[in-house]
Amino acid sequence: MVYPKGMGDALKRRLKQARFESPHHEAMLNLIVAAAHIRAELDRVCCEHGITEGQYNVLRILRGALPDGYPRGEIANRMLERAPDVTRLIDRLERSELVERTRSGEDLRLSITRITKPGLQLLERMQAAVSEVNDQISQRLTVRQARALSRLCEALYDVEPD
Repeated sequence: MVYPKGMGDALKRRLKQARFESPHHEAMLNLIVAAAHIRAELDRVCCEHGITEGQYNVLRILRGALPDGYPRGEIANRMLERAPDVTRLIDRLERSELVERTRSGEDLRLSITRITKPGLQLLERMQAAVSEVNDQISQRLTVRQARALSRLCEALYDVEPD
């Protein structure tokens, strides 16, 4: 495949590979490499603050649910990456006093998880570093490119059930 100058060079250098099976295969590999790069940056930020990306995601979700909180199932549904161990993520956050759980008044089998003041403070401390990761993207993509990328990504994963 012939590319305009500069197109595809980064992936070729990164993988030390001159050709790809198809444009779709190249796109898939590019998406995997780009996602790994961004995740590594976010993982570094989380690690510096003593939590995992999954725990950060739960805290973010619960901050958006203030003051009501969410049951475990709703947290799981809102996670960026589906995690089979949401209960363990919440357990660790609770042990660190970043979240608290209470039983629902209507259904005692249902527990509601809420972010605590220390959880909110942690997110606030992390905000500058998380914004730096976002700024890296903003510096490399125009608003138009970012919107196009979002639409393309959604085309890959937003499959309506029959």
